[in-house]
Amino acid sequence: MPTIEVDYEDFQKLLGIKVPESPEELDETLSYAKGELKLLNDEKMHIEIGDSNRPDLWGVEGLARALRGYLGVETGLKEYAVTAESGVEIHVDPKLEKIRPYIACAVVKNVQLSDVAIKAIMHLQDKLDQTYGRNRKRTSIGLYNFNMITPPLRYGVAKPKEVSFVPLEFAERLTLEEILEKHPKGVEYGHIVRGYEHWPIFMDSKSQVLSFPPIINSNDLGRLTGATRDVLIEVTGTVHETVLNTLNAVVFALADRGGAIYSVKVHYPYGEKREVVTPKLEAQTMRLDLKYLNEVLGLKLKPKEAAELLKKARYGVVKSGKNTLTVKIPCYRVDIMHPIDVVEDVAIAYGYNTIKPNWRQLPTVGGIASEQEFCNVVRGIMVGLSFQEVLTYTLTNPENLFTKMNMKQGKRVELFNPQMVTMTCLRSWLLPNLLEFLSRNVHVEYPQRIFEVGYAVVPDSGRENQTRDVEKLACITAHPNASFTEAKAVLDALFLNLGKQIELEEGNHPSFIEGRVGNVLVEGKPIGFIGEVHPQVLEAWKLENPTAAFEIDLEKIMR
Repeated sequence: MPTIEVDYEDFQKLLGIKVPESPEELDETLSYAKGELKLLNDEKMHIEIGDSNRPDLWGVEGLARALRGYLGVETGLKEYAVTAESGVEIHVDPKLEKIRPYIACAVVKNVQLSDVAIKAIMHLQDKLDQTYGRNRKRTSIGLYNFNMITPPLRYGVAKPKEVSFVPLEFAERLTLEEILEKHPKGVEYGHIVRGYEHWPIFMDSKSQVLSFPPIINSNDLGRLTGATRDVLIEVTGTVHETVLNTLNAVVFALADRGGAIYSVKVHYPYGEKREVVTPKLEAQTMRLDLKYLNEVLGLKLKPKEAAELLKKARYGVVKSGKNTLTVKIPCYRVDIMHPIDVVEDVAIAYGYNTIKPNWRQLPTVGGIASEQEFCNVVRGIMVGLSFQEVLTYTLTNPENLFTKMNMKQGKRVELFNPQMVTMTCLRSWLLPNLLEFLSRNVHVEYPQRIFEVGYAVVPDSGRENQTRDVEKLACITAHPNASFTEAKAVLDALFLNLGKQIELEEGNHPSFIEGRVGNVLVEGKPIGFIGEVHPQVLEAWKLENPTAAFEIDLEKIMR
Protein backbone atom coordinates (compact mmCIF):
# COMPACT_ATOMS: atom_id res chain seq x y z
CA MET A 1 0.00 0.00 0.00
CA PRO A 2 1.29 3.54 -0.78
CA THR A 3 2.74 5.46 2.15
CA ILE A 4 2.79 9.24 1.79
CA GLU A 5 4.69 11.91 3.73
CA VAL A 6 2.61 14.92 4.76
CA ASP A 7 3.55 18.21 6.40
CA TYR A 8 1.29 18.68 9.43
CA GLU A 9 0.76 22.45 9.00
CA ASP A 10 0.26 22.17 5.24
CA PHE A 11 -2.32 19.42 5.78
CA GLN A 12 -4.16 21.53 8.34
CA LYS A 13 -4.19 24.53 6.00
CA LEU A 14 -5.61 22.49 3.10
CA LEU A 15 -8.16 20.82 5.37
CA GLY A 16 -9.45 24.15 6.63
CA ILE A 17 -9.89 23.08 10.26
CA LYS A 18 -7.61 22.25 13.16
CA VAL A 19 -6.19 18.75 12.92
CA PRO A 20 -6.31 16.59 16.08
CA GLU A 21 -2.93 16.48 17.82
CA SER A 22 -3.55 13.11 19.46
CA PRO A 23 -2.27 10.24 17.26
CA GLU A 24 -5.36 8.19 18.18
CA GLU A 25 -7.77 10.96 17.13
CA LEU A 26 -5.71 11.71 14.03
CA ASP A 27 -5.76 8.04 13.07
CA GLU A 28 -9.55 7.98 13.46
CA THR A 29 -9.87 11.03 11.19
CA LEU A 30 -7.59 9.48 8.53
CA SER A 31 -9.62 6.25 8.55
CA TYR A 32 -12.35 8.03 6.54
CA ALA A 33 -9.92 8.01 3.62
CA LYS A 34 -8.62 4.51 4.43
CA GLY A 35 -5.50 6.09 5.87
CA GLU A 36 -3.48 4.88 8.84
CA LEU A 37 -0.95 7.00 10.72
CA LYS A 38 2.38 5.19 10.74
CA LEU A 39 4.69 7.88 12.08
CA LEU A 40 4.35 11.41 13.52
CA ASN A 41 7.47 13.41 14.26
CA ASP A 42 9.01 16.82 13.53
CA GLU A 43 5.70 18.08 12.18
CA LYS A 44 5.70 15.30 9.57
CA MET A 45 3.14 12.55 9.20
CA HIS A 46 3.73 9.25 7.43
CA ILE A 47 0.35 7.90 6.34
CA GLU A 48 -0.33 4.54 4.74
CA ILE A 49 -3.23 4.70 2.27
CA GLY A 50 -5.12 1.42 2.38
CA ASP A 51 -6.62 1.78 -1.11
CA SER A 52 -4.17 1.14 -3.93
CA ASN A 53 -6.86 2.00 -6.52
CA ARG A 54 -7.19 5.67 -5.53
CA PRO A 55 -4.26 7.73 -6.83
CA ASP A 56 -6.19 10.89 -5.87
CA LEU A 57 -5.35 10.10 -2.22
CA TRP A 58 -1.60 9.74 -2.75
CA GLY A 59 -0.96 13.44 -2.14
CA VAL A 60 -1.82 15.78 0.71
CA GLU A 61 -4.13 17.82 -1.55
CA GLY A 62 -6.31 14.84 -2.51
CA LEU A 63 -6.30 13.49 1.03
CA ALA A 64 -7.52 16.84 2.38
CA ARG A 65 -10.11 17.05 -0.40
CA ALA A 66 -11.66 13.73 0.62
CA LEU A 67 -11.55 14.41 4.37
CA ARG A 68 -13.16 17.85 4.01
CA GLY A 69 -16.31 16.05 2.93
CA TYR A 70 -16.38 13.42 5.67
CA LEU A 71 -15.64 16.07 8.33
CA GLY A 72 -18.38 18.36 7.04
CA VAL A 73 -16.07 21.23 6.03
CA GLU A 74 -17.10 21.08 2.37
CA THR A 75 -19.63 18.50 1.13
CA GLY A 76 -20.88 17.58 -2.32
CA LEU A 77 -19.12 17.34 -5.63
CA LYS A 78 -15.83 19.19 -5.94
CA GLU A 79 -16.17 20.90 -9.32
CA TYR A 80 -13.13 21.53 -11.50
CA ALA A 81 -13.39 23.43 -14.76
CA VAL A 82 -11.10 24.72 -17.47
CA THR A 83 -10.84 28.51 -17.16
CA ALA A 84 -9.87 29.00 -20.80
CA GLU A 85 -7.68 27.69 -23.59
CA SER A 86 -3.99 28.27 -22.94
CA GLY A 87 -3.23 28.66 -26.63
CA VAL A 88 -0.57 25.96 -26.32
CA GLU A 89 -0.51 23.33 -29.05
CA ILE A 90 1.62 20.18 -29.11
CA HIS A 91 2.60 18.37 -32.29
CA VAL A 92 3.44 14.67 -31.94
CA ASP A 93 6.02 12.93 -34.14
CA PRO A 94 4.65 9.82 -35.98
CA LYS A 95 7.72 7.79 -34.91
CA LEU A 96 6.46 7.88 -31.30
CA GLU A 97 3.53 5.56 -32.07
CA LYS A 98 5.70 2.49 -31.41
CA ILE A 99 7.82 4.07 -28.66
CA ARG A 100 5.77 6.19 -26.24
CA PRO A 101 2.66 7.26 -28.15
CA TYR A 102 0.62 9.47 -25.81
CA ILE A 103 1.01 12.87 -24.22
CA ALA A 104 -1.38 15.04 -22.21
CA CYS A 105 -0.72 18.54 -20.91
CA ALA A 106 -2.32 21.40 -19.02
CA VAL A 107 -1.31 24.81 -17.73
CA VAL A 108 -2.17 25.87 -14.17
CA LYS A 109 -1.76 29.62 -13.60
CA ASN A 110 -1.52 31.80 -10.49
CA VAL A 111 -0.70 28.90 -8.19
CA GLN A 112 0.92 29.68 -4.83
CA LEU A 113 4.02 27.51 -4.39
CA SER A 114 5.88 27.55 -1.10
CA ASP A 115 8.83 25.23 -0.45
CA VAL A 116 6.46 22.91 1.44
CA ALA A 117 3.97 22.94 -1.44
CA ILE A 118 6.71 22.16 -3.99
CA LYS A 119 7.90 19.22 -1.89
CA ALA A 120 4.30 17.96 -1.65
CA ILE A 121 3.81 18.17 -5.43
CA MET A 122 7.14 16.42 -6.05
CA HIS A 123 6.12 13.72 -3.59
CA LEU A 124 2.82 13.19 -5.44
CA GLN A 125 4.69 13.10 -8.75
CA ASP A 126 7.07 10.44 -7.44
CA LYS A 127 4.22 8.30 -6.02
CA LEU A 128 2.31 8.44 -9.29
CA ASP A 129 5.43 7.64 -11.34
CA GLN A 130 6.37 4.67 -9.16
CA THR A 131 2.94 3.10 -8.65
CA TYR A 132 0.23 4.18 -11.10
CA GLY A 133 2.90 4.77 -13.77
CA ARG A 134 4.67 1.43 -13.14
CA ASN A 135 8.11 2.93 -12.51
CA ARG A 136 7.62 5.43 -15.35
CA LYS A 137 7.08 2.70 -17.94
CA ARG A 138 3.34 3.31 -18.31
CA THR A 139 3.32 7.03 -17.44
CA SER A 140 5.76 9.69 -16.28
CA ILE A 141 5.24 13.32 -15.24
CA GLY A 142 7.07 16.53 -16.05
CA LEU A 143 6.51 19.95 -14.43
CA TYR A 144 7.86 23.18 -15.97
CA ASN A 145 7.96 26.95 -15.44
CA PHE A 146 5.49 27.93 -18.16
CA ASN A 147 6.71 31.52 -18.41
CA MET A 148 10.08 30.33 -19.72
CA ILE A 149 8.56 28.25 -22.54
CA THR A 150 7.68 29.40 -26.07
CA PRO A 151 4.79 27.47 -27.70
CA PRO A 152 3.99 25.64 -29.89
CA LEU A 153 5.61 22.56 -28.41
CA ARG A 154 6.93 19.45 -30.10
CA TYR A 155 6.78 15.93 -28.67
CA GLY A 156 9.29 14.35 -30.98
CA VAL A 157 12.20 11.96 -31.25
CA ALA A 158 15.96 12.24 -31.46
CA LYS A 159 18.87 9.86 -31.88
CA PRO A 160 20.92 9.17 -28.73
CA LYS A 161 23.77 11.53 -29.70
CA GLU A 162 21.74 14.08 -31.63
CA VAL A 163 20.43 16.33 -28.80
CA SER A 164 22.07 17.63 -25.62
CA PHE A 165 20.83 19.69 -22.66
CA VAL A 166 21.52 20.28 -18.96
CA PRO A 167 19.46 17.70 -17.01
CA LEU A 168 17.90 18.45 -13.63
CA GLU A 169 20.39 18.66 -10.73
CA PHE A 170 23.35 18.81 -13.18
CA ALA A 171 25.50 21.72 -14.37
CA GLU A 172 26.93 20.27 -17.61
CA ARG A 173 25.24 19.56 -20.95
CA LEU A 174 24.84 15.89 -21.73
CA THR A 175 23.61 14.05 -24.80
CA LEU A 176 20.67 11.69 -24.34
CA GLU A 177 23.10 8.76 -24.44
CA GLU A 178 25.33 10.36 -21.79
CA ILE A 179 22.31 10.99 -19.55
CA LEU A 180 21.60 7.25 -19.48
CA GLU A 181 25.21 6.62 -18.46
CA LYS A 182 25.91 9.47 -16.01
CA HIS A 183 22.63 10.73 -14.52
CA PRO A 184 21.12 8.65 -11.64
CA LYS A 185 17.67 8.79 -13.25
CA GLY A 186 19.15 7.76 -16.57
CA VAL A 187 20.80 4.74 -14.98
CA GLU A 188 17.56 3.84 -13.17
CA TYR A 189 15.08 4.27 -16.03
CA GLY A 190 17.25 4.01 -19.15
CA HIS A 191 16.00 0.50 -19.91
CA ILE A 192 12.60 1.94 -20.92
CA VAL A 193 14.01 3.61 -24.06
CA ARG A 194 17.36 1.92 -24.66
CA GLY A 195 16.00 -0.67 -27.09
CA TYR A 196 14.74 1.92 -29.60
CA GLU A 197 16.63 3.62 -32.43
CA HIS A 198 15.01 6.98 -31.60
CA TRP A 199 14.25 8.33 -28.12
CA PRO A 200 11.46 10.71 -27.00
CA ILE A 201 12.24 14.41 -26.63
CA PHE A 202 9.98 17.30 -25.57
CA MET A 203 10.93 20.75 -26.96
CA ASP A 204 9.47 24.22 -27.51
CA SER A 205 9.43 26.32 -30.68
CA LYS A 206 12.93 27.71 -29.90
CA SER A 207 14.31 24.15 -29.69
CA GLN A 208 14.72 24.47 -25.94
CA VAL A 209 14.60 20.99 -24.40
CA LEU A 210 11.92 20.66 -21.73
CA SER A 211 12.59 17.03 -20.99
CA PHE A 212 13.77 13.62 -22.12
CA PRO A 213 10.66 11.54 -21.26
CA PRO A 214 10.44 9.42 -19.21
CA ILE A 215 13.98 9.99 -17.86
CA ILE A 216 14.64 13.57 -16.71
CA ASN A 217 13.58 17.21 -17.07
CA SER A 218 15.71 20.15 -18.12
CA ASN A 219 17.50 21.91 -15.26
CA ASP A 220 16.42 25.30 -16.64
CA LEU A 221 12.78 24.81 -17.65
CA GLY A 222 11.95 21.80 -15.50
CA ARG A 223 12.62 23.31 -12.08
CA LEU A 224 9.88 24.84 -9.92
CA THR A 225 10.68 27.49 -7.31
CA GLY A 226 8.74 29.63 -4.88
CA ALA A 227 8.66 32.34 -7.56
CA THR A 228 6.93 30.08 -10.08
CA ARG A 229 3.29 31.05 -10.62
CA ASP A 230 2.37 29.38 -13.92
CA VAL A 231 3.08 25.67 -14.30
CA LEU A 232 3.00 23.46 -17.39
CA ILE A 233 2.20 19.83 -16.54
CA GLU A 234 3.13 17.14 -19.05
CA VAL A 235 2.44 13.41 -18.86
CA THR A 236 3.67 10.90 -21.44
CA GLY A 237 3.01 7.20 -21.54
CA THR A 238 1.83 4.07 -23.28
CA VAL A 239 -1.84 3.92 -22.13
CA HIS A 240 -3.91 6.95 -23.08
CA GLU A 241 -6.52 6.65 -20.30
CA THR A 242 -3.80 6.30 -17.66
CA VAL A 243 -1.98 9.34 -19.08
CA LEU A 244 -5.18 11.42 -18.83
CA ASN A 245 -5.90 10.22 -15.28
CA THR A 246 -2.36 10.99 -14.15
CA LEU A 247 -2.55 14.49 -15.61
CA ASN A 248 -5.81 15.13 -13.74
CA ALA A 249 -4.30 14.05 -10.41
CA VAL A 250 -1.51 16.64 -10.68
CA VAL A 251 -3.75 19.36 -12.14
CA PHE A 252 -6.24 19.03 -9.29
CA ALA A 253 -3.47 19.15 -6.69
CA LEU A 254 -2.27 22.49 -8.11
CA ALA A 255 -5.84 23.75 -8.49
CA ASP A 256 -6.45 22.99 -4.80
CA ARG A 257 -3.59 25.38 -4.09
CA GLY A 258 -5.38 28.23 -5.84
CA GLY A 259 -4.40 27.66 -9.46
CA ALA A 260 -6.62 28.20 -12.51
CA ILE A 261 -6.72 25.43 -15.14
CA TYR A 262 -6.01 26.14 -18.82
CA SER A 263 -6.33 23.53 -21.59
CA VAL A 264 -3.79 22.38 -24.18
CA LYS A 265 -4.42 20.98 -27.65
CA VAL A 266 -2.49 17.87 -28.77
CA HIS A 267 -2.17 16.98 -32.48
CA TYR A 268 -1.59 13.28 -33.26
CA PRO A 269 -0.55 11.90 -36.68
CA TYR A 270 -2.02 8.50 -35.71
CA GLY A 271 -4.97 6.96 -33.85
CA GLU A 272 -8.72 7.52 -34.06
CA LYS A 273 -8.69 11.01 -32.53
CA ARG A 274 -6.10 13.15 -34.26
CA GLU A 275 -6.80 16.24 -32.11
CA VAL A 276 -7.22 15.88 -28.33
CA VAL A 277 -7.81 18.71 -25.85
CA THR A 278 -6.54 18.05 -22.32
CA PRO A 279 -7.25 17.91 -19.43
CA LYS A 280 -10.59 16.11 -19.61
CA LEU A 281 -12.67 17.05 -16.58
CA GLU A 282 -16.08 15.58 -17.43
CA ALA A 283 -17.80 13.89 -14.47
CA GLN A 284 -19.67 10.63 -15.04
CA THR A 285 -23.13 9.78 -13.71
CA MET A 286 -24.37 6.49 -12.25
CA ARG A 287 -27.81 5.30 -11.12
CA LEU A 288 -27.80 3.93 -7.58
CA ASP A 289 -30.74 1.75 -6.59
CA LEU A 290 -31.81 2.58 -3.02
CA LYS A 291 -33.05 -0.95 -2.39
CA TYR A 292 -29.69 -2.38 -3.47
CA LEU A 293 -27.89 0.11 -1.22
CA ASN A 294 -29.95 -0.83 1.85
CA GLU A 295 -29.76 -4.58 1.18
CA VAL A 296 -25.98 -4.51 0.97
CA LEU A 297 -25.53 -2.40 4.11
CA GLY A 298 -28.46 -3.79 6.09
CA LEU A 299 -29.86 -0.28 6.59
CA LYS A 300 -33.14 1.52 5.94
CA LEU A 301 -31.88 4.76 4.47
CA LYS A 302 -34.35 7.14 2.90
CA PRO A 303 -33.47 9.02 -0.30
CA LYS A 304 -32.63 12.24 1.55
CA GLU A 305 -30.43 10.42 4.08
CA ALA A 306 -28.59 8.53 1.32
CA ALA A 307 -28.09 11.78 -0.61
CA GLU A 308 -26.51 13.48 2.41
CA LEU A 309 -24.11 10.56 2.93
CA LEU A 310 -23.16 10.66 -0.75
CA LYS A 311 -22.36 14.37 -0.44
CA LYS A 312 -20.11 13.64 2.55
CA ALA A 313 -18.23 11.22 0.29
CA ARG A 314 -17.82 14.10 -2.23
CA TYR A 315 -20.35 12.81 -4.78
CA GLY A 316 -22.93 15.02 -6.44
CA VAL A 317 -26.58 13.98 -6.32
CA VAL A 318 -28.17 15.10 -9.59
CA LYS A 319 -31.59 13.60 -9.00
CA SER A 320 -33.20 11.97 -6.00
CA GLY A 321 -36.22 9.76 -6.66
CA LYS A 322 -38.28 7.43 -4.51
CA ASN A 323 -36.24 4.34 -5.35
CA THR A 324 -33.12 5.57 -7.15
CA LEU A 325 -30.46 8.26 -6.92
CA THR A 326 -28.60 9.67 -9.90
CA VAL A 327 -25.06 10.15 -8.65
CA LYS A 328 -22.43 12.39 -10.22
CA ILE A 329 -18.97 10.86 -9.83
CA PRO A 330 -15.94 13.16 -9.40
CA CYS A 331 -13.65 13.03 -12.44
CA TYR A 332 -10.70 12.20 -10.16
CA ARG A 333 -12.37 9.01 -8.87
CA VAL A 334 -10.86 6.60 -11.40
CA ASP A 335 -11.63 3.66 -9.09
CA ILE A 336 -15.43 3.79 -9.48
CA MET A 337 -16.42 0.91 -11.76
CA HIS A 338 -19.65 -0.48 -10.23
CA PRO A 339 -22.45 0.70 -7.88
CA ILE A 340 -20.86 -1.38 -5.10
CA ASP A 341 -17.92 1.07 -5.10
CA VAL A 342 -20.35 3.91 -4.33
CA VAL A 343 -22.08 1.80 -1.68
CA GLU A 344 -18.74 1.33 0.08
CA ASP A 345 -18.27 5.11 0.30
CA VAL A 346 -21.78 5.49 1.72
CA ALA A 347 -20.88 2.92 4.39
CA ILE A 348 -17.73 4.88 5.30
CA ALA A 349 -19.72 8.11 5.52
CA TYR A 350 -22.37 6.40 7.66
CA GLY A 351 -19.70 4.84 9.89
CA TYR A 352 -18.88 1.16 9.89
CA ASN A 353 -18.93 1.04 13.68
CA THR A 354 -22.51 2.36 13.78
CA ILE A 355 -23.86 -0.43 11.57
CA LYS A 356 -25.37 -3.07 13.81
CA PRO A 357 -24.48 -6.67 12.88
CA ASN A 358 -27.42 -8.75 11.71
CA TRP A 359 -26.88 -12.43 12.50
CA ARG A 360 -28.68 -14.98 10.40
CA GLN A 361 -31.38 -16.87 12.28
CA LEU A 362 -31.53 -19.93 10.02
CA PRO A 363 -29.32 -22.92 10.88
CA THR A 364 -27.05 -24.07 8.04
CA VAL A 365 -25.16 -27.29 7.48
CA GLY A 366 -21.88 -27.12 5.60
CA GLY A 367 -20.95 -29.51 2.85
CA ILE A 368 -18.98 -29.90 -0.36
CA ALA A 369 -20.79 -28.71 -3.48
CA SER A 370 -21.53 -31.42 -6.05
CA GLU A 371 -19.35 -29.62 -8.62
CA GLN A 372 -16.42 -29.62 -6.21
CA GLU A 373 -16.94 -33.30 -5.44
CA PHE A 374 -16.70 -34.04 -9.18
CA CYS A 375 -13.48 -31.99 -9.47
CA ASN A 376 -12.03 -33.86 -6.49
CA VAL A 377 -12.80 -37.16 -8.24
CA VAL A 378 -10.98 -35.90 -11.36
CA ARG A 379 -8.00 -34.92 -9.22
CA GLY A 380 -7.92 -38.37 -7.62
CA ILE A 381 -7.96 -40.10 -11.00
CA MET A 382 -5.16 -37.95 -12.38
CA VAL A 383 -3.00 -38.60 -9.33
CA GLY A 384 -3.73 -42.31 -9.76
CA LEU A 385 -2.45 -42.04 -13.33
CA SER A 386 0.92 -40.84 -11.94
CA PHE A 387 0.42 -37.13 -12.57
CA GLN A 388 1.36 -34.42 -10.09
CA GLU A 389 -1.11 -31.62 -9.36
CA VAL A 390 0.11 -28.02 -9.54
CA LEU A 391 -1.60 -24.77 -8.62
CA THR A 392 -0.79 -21.71 -10.74
CA TYR A 393 -1.90 -18.07 -10.67
CA THR A 394 -5.18 -17.01 -12.23
CA LEU A 395 -3.48 -13.73 -13.18
CA THR A 396 -1.25 -13.75 -16.25
CA ASN A 397 -0.49 -11.58 -19.29
CA PRO A 398 -1.32 -11.54 -23.04
CA GLU A 399 2.19 -12.62 -24.03
CA ASN A 400 1.82 -15.88 -22.12
CA LEU A 401 -1.79 -16.45 -23.21
CA PHE A 402 -1.29 -15.79 -26.91
CA THR A 403 2.14 -14.78 -28.21
CA LYS A 404 4.11 -17.66 -26.66
CA MET A 405 1.29 -20.05 -27.60
CA ASN A 406 1.64 -19.12 -31.29
CA MET A 407 -1.83 -17.57 -31.30
CA LYS A 408 -3.33 -14.27 -32.38
CA GLN A 409 -4.41 -11.88 -29.63
CA GLY A 410 -7.86 -12.94 -28.41
CA LYS A 411 -10.51 -11.82 -25.98
CA ARG A 412 -9.55 -11.77 -22.31
CA VAL A 413 -10.50 -10.02 -19.09
CA GLU A 414 -8.02 -7.18 -18.49
CA LEU A 415 -7.32 -5.66 -15.08
CA PHE A 416 -8.16 -1.96 -14.82
CA ASN A 417 -5.18 -1.12 -12.62
CA PRO A 418 -2.70 -4.04 -12.57
CA GLN A 419 0.05 -4.00 -9.94
CA MET A 420 2.59 -5.99 -12.01
CA VAL A 421 3.37 -5.94 -15.74
CA THR A 422 3.45 -9.76 -15.72
CA MET A 423 -0.07 -9.98 -14.28
CA THR A 424 -2.35 -7.75 -16.31
CA CYS A 425 -5.25 -10.06 -17.20
CA LEU A 426 -7.08 -13.22 -16.11
CA ARG A 427 -6.25 -16.52 -17.80
CA SER A 428 -8.74 -17.72 -20.42
CA TRP A 429 -7.23 -21.24 -20.48
CA LEU A 430 -4.84 -23.27 -18.32
CA LEU A 431 -2.28 -24.76 -20.68
CA PRO A 432 -0.02 -21.65 -20.86
CA ASN A 433 0.30 -21.72 -17.06
CA LEU A 434 1.44 -25.35 -17.12
CA LEU A 435 4.03 -24.60 -19.80
CA GLU A 436 5.27 -21.67 -17.74
CA PHE A 437 5.54 -24.04 -14.76
CA LEU A 438 7.66 -26.44 -16.85
CA SER A 439 9.86 -23.59 -18.07
CA ARG A 440 10.69 -22.73 -14.45
CA ASN A 441 11.50 -26.34 -13.60
CA VAL A 442 13.73 -27.50 -16.46
CA HIS A 443 16.29 -28.59 -13.87
CA VAL A 444 13.89 -31.27 -12.55
CA GLU A 445 14.32 -34.85 -13.71
CA TYR A 446 12.21 -36.03 -16.66
CA PRO A 447 9.62 -37.31 -17.39
CA GLN A 448 7.48 -34.50 -15.99
CA ARG A 449 3.77 -35.21 -15.82
CA ILE A 450 1.62 -32.46 -14.32
CA PHE A 451 -2.02 -31.36 -14.31
CA GLU A 452 -4.20 -28.58 -12.93
CA VAL A 453 -7.89 -28.36 -12.15
CA GLY A 454 -8.88 -24.71 -11.89
CA TYR A 455 -10.85 -21.77 -13.18
CA ALA A 456 -10.37 -19.94 -16.44
CA VAL A 457 -12.18 -16.62 -16.81
CA VAL A 458 -13.87 -15.64 -20.07
CA PRO A 459 -15.77 -12.47 -21.09
CA ASP A 460 -19.56 -12.83 -20.89
CA SER A 461 -21.67 -9.74 -21.58
CA GLY A 462 -24.75 -11.49 -20.17
CA ARG A 463 -23.34 -11.56 -16.62
CA GLU A 464 -23.47 -8.71 -14.10
CA ASN A 465 -19.68 -8.51 -13.86
CA GLN A 466 -19.24 -9.22 -17.62
CA THR A 467 -17.22 -12.39 -16.90
CA ARG A 468 -17.78 -16.11 -16.36
CA ASP A 469 -15.63 -18.66 -14.49
CA VAL A 470 -15.13 -21.98 -16.25
CA GLU A 471 -13.75 -25.02 -14.40
CA LYS A 472 -11.16 -26.79 -16.56
CA LEU A 473 -8.62 -29.61 -16.47
CA ALA A 474 -5.28 -29.26 -18.25
CA CYS A 475 -2.66 -31.99 -18.41
CA ILE A 476 0.92 -32.14 -19.76
CA THR A 477 3.43 -34.92 -20.21
CA ALA A 478 6.98 -33.90 -21.16
CA HIS A 479 9.92 -36.23 -21.88
CA PRO A 480 11.95 -37.43 -24.91
CA ASN A 481 9.24 -39.90 -26.03
CA ALA A 482 6.11 -37.87 -25.21
CA SER A 483 3.49 -38.28 -27.96
CA PHE A 484 -0.13 -37.85 -28.96
CA THR A 485 -0.66 -41.57 -28.25
CA GLU A 486 0.45 -41.20 -24.63
CA ALA A 487 -1.80 -38.19 -24.03
CA LYS A 488 -4.77 -40.02 -25.58
CA ALA A 489 -4.16 -43.04 -23.36
CA VAL A 490 -4.33 -40.78 -20.29
CA LEU A 491 -7.51 -39.14 -21.59
CA ASP A 492 -9.11 -42.55 -22.28
CA ALA A 493 -8.24 -43.76 -18.77
CA LEU A 494 -9.69 -40.62 -17.20
CA PHE A 495 -13.04 -40.93 -18.95
CA LEU A 496 -13.18 -44.68 -18.42
CA ASN A 497 -12.99 -44.04 -14.67
CA LEU A 498 -15.63 -41.30 -14.98
CA GLY A 499 -17.95 -43.71 -16.76
CA LYS A 500 -18.17 -41.63 -19.92
CA GLN A 501 -17.23 -42.20 -23.55
CA ILE A 502 -15.27 -39.76 -25.66
CA GLU A 503 -14.66 -39.30 -29.36
CA LEU A 504 -11.82 -37.58 -31.17
CA GLU A 505 -12.08 -35.69 -34.41
CA GLU A 506 -9.36 -34.10 -36.50
CA GLY A 507 -8.82 -30.46 -35.62
CA ASN A 508 -6.51 -27.49 -35.93
CA HIS A 509 -4.93 -25.46 -33.16
CA PRO A 510 -1.94 -23.09 -33.61
CA SER A 511 -0.37 -24.27 -30.34
CA PHE A 512 -0.09 -27.88 -31.58
CA ILE A 513 1.60 -29.69 -34.46
CA GLU A 514 -0.64 -29.93 -37.52
CA GLY A 515 -1.92 -33.49 -37.98
CA ARG A 516 -1.20 -34.34 -34.34
CA VAL A 517 -4.05 -32.41 -32.75
CA GLY A 518 -7.71 -33.22 -32.31
CA ASN A 519 -10.92 -32.05 -30.71
CA VAL A 520 -12.35 -33.99 -27.75
CA LEU A 521 -16.11 -34.69 -27.92
CA VAL A 522 -18.62 -36.11 -25.43
CA GLU A 523 -22.03 -37.06 -26.86
CA GLY A 524 -21.08 -35.24 -30.04
CA LYS A 525 -20.33 -31.95 -28.31
CA PRO A 526 -16.78 -30.47 -28.19
CA ILE A 527 -15.34 -30.15 -24.68
CA GLY A 528 -11.64 -29.57 -25.34
CA PHE A 529 -8.57 -30.43 -27.40
CA ILE A 530 -5.55 -32.76 -27.33
CA GLY A 531 -2.27 -32.86 -29.19
CA GLU A 532 1.50 -32.58 -29.39
CA VAL A 533 2.74 -29.08 -28.55
CA HIS A 534 4.21 -27.18 -31.50
CA PRO A 535 8.05 -26.81 -31.51
CA GLN A 536 7.64 -23.04 -31.91
CA VAL A 537 5.68 -22.95 -28.65
CA LEU A 538 8.28 -25.10 -26.90
CA GLU A 539 11.02 -22.76 -28.12
CA ALA A 540 9.09 -19.72 -26.82
CA TRP A 541 8.98 -21.34 -23.38
CA LYS A 542 12.62 -22.55 -23.68
CA LEU A 543 11.60 -26.21 -23.38
CA GLU A 544 13.68 -28.89 -25.13
CA ASN A 545 11.66 -32.10 -24.66
CA PRO A 546 8.64 -33.13 -26.75
CA THR A 547 5.42 -32.33 -24.93
CA ALA A 548 1.89 -33.67 -25.30
CA ALA A 549 -1.12 -32.12 -23.62
CA PHE A 550 -4.88 -31.83 -23.41
CA GLU A 551 -7.32 -29.37 -21.89
CA ILE A 552 -11.02 -30.04 -21.31
CA ASP A 553 -14.01 -28.12 -19.96
CA LEU A 554 -15.18 -29.97 -16.83
CA GLU A 555 -18.40 -27.96 -16.59
CA LYS A 556 -19.61 -29.34 -19.91
CA ILE A 557 -19.06 -32.87 -18.59
CA MET A 558 -20.88 -32.12 -15.35
CA ARG A 559 -23.84 -30.73 -17.25
